[in-house]
Amino acid sequence: MPLNSGHRSFHNRFLIFSLAVIGLFLLLILRLWYLQVISSDRYLNLAEKNRIRYIPIAAPRGPIYDRDGKLLVQNRPAFTISVLRQEIDDRDALLQRLSLYLGMPLEDLNKRFAKGGRYHRYRPFPLAEDVGRDILERVQENALDLPGVLAEVRPVRSYPDGSMAAHLFGYLAEVTEDDLNHAKGDDYRLGDLIGKSGLEKRLEIQLRGTAGERLVEVDVRGKELRQLKTLEPIPGNRVYLTLQRDLQRTAEAALGNQAGAAVALDVKTGEVLAMVSHPTFNPAAFASGISGEEWVALLKDPRHPLQNKAIKGQYPPASTFKMVTALAALKAGIVTPATTVNCSGKFTLGGREFRCWKKHGHGSVDLKKALRESCDVYFYQVGLDLGIDSIAQMAQSLGLGTPLGFPLEGERGGLIPTRQWKKERFNDRWYDGETVIAAIGQGYVSVTPLQLAVMTAAIANGGTVLRPHVIKRIEDLQGNVLLENKPEVIGSSGLRASDLRAVQQGMVAVVNEMGGTGRATHLDAITVAGKTGTAQVVRMKEDRIKDETTIPYRFRDHALFVAFAPVEDPRIAVAVVVEHGMHGGSAGAPIARAIFENYFGLPPSTVEASGAFYGD
Repeated sequence: MPLNSGHRSFHNRFLIFSLAVIGLFLLLILRLWYLQVISSDRYLNLAEKNRIRYIPIAAPRGPIYDRDGKLLVQNRPAFTISVLRQEIDDRDALLQRLSLYLGMPLEDLNKRFAKGGRYHRYRPFPLAEDVGRDILERVQENALDLPGVLAEVRPVRSYPDGSMAAHLFGYLAEVTEDDLNHAKGDDYRLGDLIGKSGLEKRLEIQLRGTAGERLVEVDVRGKELRQLKTLEPIPGNRVYLTLQRDLQRTAEAALGNQAGAAVALDVKTGEVLAMVSHPTFNPAAFASGISGEEWVALLKDPRHPLQNKAIKGQYPPASTFKMVTALAALKAGIVTPATTVNCSGKFTLGGREFRCWKKHGHGSVDLKKALRESCDVYFYQVGLDLGIDSIAQMAQSLGLGTPLGFPLEGERGGLIPTRQWKKERFNDRWYDGETVIAAIGQGYVSVTPLQLAVMTAAIANGGTVLRPHVIKRIEDLQGNVLLENKPEVIGSSGLRASDLRAVQQGMVAVVNEMGGTGRATHLDAITVAGKTGTAQVVRMKEDRIKDETTIPYRFRDHALFVAFAPVEDPRIAVAVVVEHGMHGGSAGAPIARAIFENYFGLPPSTVEASGAFYGD
């Protein structure tokens, strides 16, 4: 019995052990089956990632041309040194070697590498952009010592004319977290460039294109063995502007180093032929990556080089506003072209004297003479008879005091004051003395250079206000027209032809008759009509300082000039503002003259200054 009992006990233990072994083998078989069958795709993908790189290919942005098909903005290839974090074992050693090869401080490389932590582990991020060919070759020669380092070619924006029209074109910068979190969705990734201002921002969707991708096989050291697949990028669309490149160049050169703006419009279509804002900036610096120090310097520059002053600068229109007052008075029947006012050099209202720029006065002045010699007293009296609301109504009907819908963000509206505006703004009534000042474009009145150009075009074309536009058409790669802008009427002054003709004749006298304040724009071949303006920045206690160059720059008057030509069949309207240029006749008129000479194909000329320049 004991023997049989022992035998049974052994048999039971053996059976349990056998079942355990069989169970273990079954578990191993099931695990192998799970790994090789159920999870085969997952582990195959993990293995592929160890030997395959997905390298994005940036799409070239669409080129930008002028109205005649001349290239304004293009792309150029730039070499970029990038890294893949997944393939780096010894970061410090790698960056030490790269510091030598790239000629970059180790501290800068560490900062850039830390910034790259935002990128996906399997996506390369740049350490050095737009490097020279010598650096590229040095990195490639030492590729075995630089695991995870890639040499890429990326398209970078190029500007054949340097900083010309930089405010119109705008600039690019790397997408931010805010860009990614808002309307951009999955179309952008960290490291991509996006339009941040100007047309680059406005036409981002049309210009951007579609990125491509390369799939390459690499060995364990990250060396590329072969290319498996390439998805070619699709370049962005072609954009044609209304700008005329040579005219833009001329306007830029004429404004020179002076701060201010100049705008030239097609009188019949509203097309922008030239738009200048100075000082400017170099958009190529943004394309290759601007430093923090350079960015701060631009922001702190007191002359505001990043501001497009043509659409954002708000200035008192000064005497260029006198056409508005004149047209309002003619329409209301307050004056006729023959109505005269006696100018003794000052205008008295309620015990206060309002002076004319000409100390001893202009004598008996009719409308033509008042415009030609820019008599302040004439417009003081006419403005007072009219009232501020009538003046404001005419100004608004000519496109002043409100944004015009120009296709760039940040366009300012300026200000055309009314009685109601002052009541709402200051809870105070309007005074006659404020009307007197507003009648000559001072006081609360402010406009943009673009608005002045639109106003001048309306006076030239018979009173029609056209929306200014700069995008002529957009085409895809096959030449199909995706968008084409046509002239758009946004208002009408409702003026009689005779009233417009009377003001036009006064503007002709400004440029072409002796005593005219705009003689610097006179051309023998073309009849130009214009008007000067001098906008007071601060009120001077003395009548006039004999040597105005002794006035500190920031206190000097702004110089303005508006004009159109030819008078017989107007084609082009121009507005110029020179900040602290002192006189429209001496600072603004010559710039307009250079623009007209280029537009009409006339040889450049110089004009001798005369005392008349100092009138306005």
